[in-house]
Order: sequence, then C-alpha cells, then structure tokens
Amino acid sequence: MQADQSTIDPAEIAKFEAMAAEWWDLNGKFKPLHMLNPCRLDYITSQIAGEFDRDLTVDAPFKGLRILDIGCGGGLLSEPMARLGAEVVGADAAAGNIPVAQIHAQQSGLEIDYRHTTAEAMAEAGEKFDVVLNMEVVEHVASPIDYLIACRRLLKPGGLHICSTLNRNPKSFMMAIVGAEHVMRWLPKGTHDWNKFITPDELYDLLNRAGLEPVDRKGFVFNPIAWLWRLSDRDLSVNYVTASLNPGSTDA
Repeated sequence: MQADQSTIDPAEIAKFEAMAAEWWDLNGKFKPLHMLNPCRLDYITSQIAGEFDRDLTVDAPFKGLRILDIGCGGGLLSEPMARLGAEVVGADAAAGNIPVAQIHAQQSGLEIDYRHTTAEAMAEAGEKFDVVLNMEVVEHVASPIDYLIACRRLLKPGGLHICSTLNRNPKSFMMAIVGAEHVMRWLPKGTHDWNKFITPDELYDLLNRAGLEPVDRKGFVFNPIAWLWRLSDRDLSVNYVTASLNPGSTDA
C-alpha cells in the first residue's frame, strides 16, 4: 500500500528507474557504489555489532535482528545483511528496482522481503525495525526532515539509524558532480543536485529535530592512487556517514 508520499521527488525516482537494470553490473552506472560498498559495509557492520553486542566472527551474527534497507536499489546492502543472518526488508520508491533485487536475491539463494513502498507508508503501517539503513537517499528526497521523522518512527526504542549522504561545499561539487558525472562518467549527468547536498552539521540538526540521537559520524574518503575507499574520523568533506539512536518509544 502506498501511503503518504510527501517526501518523494518523482524526478529523482525517474533517474534511478532508468538505471535499474544495471545495479549488479560492476562496471556499469553503479560502479561507484560497488567500489564504495566494502567501506560502507565495514562501518555498518561494526556499528550494528557494537550497538547490539554481536560477534562478527561467528556465523549469522545478526540473527534475530530486523533490518530495513530503505532506498535499497538492487540490493547491494540488503544481501550482505541477509548473509549475516538478519531478517531484511528492502524498500524502494522506484518500482523498477524491486524485480532486479528480487531476481538477484533468488539467484544468490537469499530470502529478502523486497517492497515497492516508502518510509512514510511503512511507518503508517506500524512497521518496526532494530536497524534502519538509510544510505545515499536523504539528498534525493523532497523533504529531508519529514523523511527522517518517518525513519525514526520505523525504529524500535533503542534502534540504530545509519545515514550516509554528501557534504555541500566546493570540493564535493568538483568530486561528486564534475568528477563522477562529467569527467569519469561513473554516473549519468544530473544524477545528483549539489543544492540538495547536506553538510554534517545540517544533518545532525535534522536528525535531532527528527527525534534521533546522533552518536557517531565518519567520512568516506576515496584514494585515487590506491583506487580504494577508506573510513576517516576527520575528513567528512565529500561522502560521510552518521549513526544515531532512537531514544524514545512514541510515534509522535
């Protein structure tokens, strides 16, 4: 069921619908995400393990945890979470992404509940999760604060929210817009709108206003020589990620 879609930006959804079939092409339009994914997973798994006291060296360390991957795309994060034992729901507002994700999960022997829906609709339906993964989505929505409130409502008390996005400054314009879209041509021109990028301080303010408690933030830094991404405690100048908790128990 499609409920309140106030934060959905149809133009943004259309961009990703057009690229849906390429999600699992390592050299396609989502090559940057495939390159970034090990770094993202390092942060995500360490935060979940730390918050829920899980040992990543054992089989299925996330067994018993219910995880929502909002804006799941083709399932680049949903699948690793399922392999770690979590019960995973992957949700995306772009309908074309869902069959791509479903087929790949079936081919991989994974059970993942993929849905064409929105954070608002799931919150209205009373869905609750231990963890909400909200990666590279908030810069594409029409109303970040309303979207983050919906994400918070989806969390159980004490639940963990992990949110990554792009900083807004001249460096991010040069790297994410000029570099990624025009020079390297990793992404189609117009994939990102620099004016929608959010600074770390702005995101912390939005998270607090949404009723979440920010507890950590790190930068994702690309090394063009090693051709690898790494986590940084200090450099949040382009890509960065935050962790926050839902301290309350109300849906207000």
